[in-house]
Amino acid sequence: MTTHKPRGRPYNRYIAAAQRWAGRLHSSVFRATGGRVGGRMLGSPVLLITTTGRKSGKPRTIPLLYLPEGDNLVVVASNGGTSGDPAWWLNLKDDPAANVEVGGRKLRVRAEEAEGEERRRLWERAVRMYGAYKQYQERTDRRIPVVLLRPVT
Repeated sequence: MTTHKPRGRPYNRYIAAAQRWAGRLHSSVFRATGGRVGGRMLGSPVLLITTTGRKSGKPRTIPLLYLPEGDNLVVVASNGGTSGDPAWWLNLKDDPAANVEVGGRKLRVRAEEAEGEERRRLWERAVRMYGAYKQYQERTDRRIPVVLLRPVT
C-alpha cells in the first residue's frame, strides 16, 4: 500500500524561527509608526492580526498582506505554499475572534473562510495583488484558504 505524501515543503523549525523573529520586528516597527513604516510590503498593504494561541492561550501577532473588501479585510492563509496551514489560521479556526491593526486603527474582527464564488473572486483579486499566491497554490495539494475578517461592533 502506497501513501500519498502531500506536495509542498514541510514545516521547517529554522525557517519558522526566522519568520517569527521577522514578524516581531515588523510588528514593533508597524506599531511604533502607526503603520507608516511596515504598512506596505511587496507592494501590498499590511495589517497586524492578533489571534489567541490555540495551545498556549497567549496572544499571537503577525503581519499579513490584505485586501480591503467593503468593511471587511481579506487575508490569504498561504504559508508560502507549505503542506500545512499557518499557525494564525489554525488559531482562528479554533477561535475566530481576533484583533486587527490597520495603520493607526484597531478593530475587533471575526474570521470566516470564504467559499464558492466569493472565494474564487477574492482569490483572483489576491493573486492580482500578490502574484506569488498562484505559485504557492501550485506547490501544494492543500487548497489555500481565503479568509474574511469581518469587523465586530
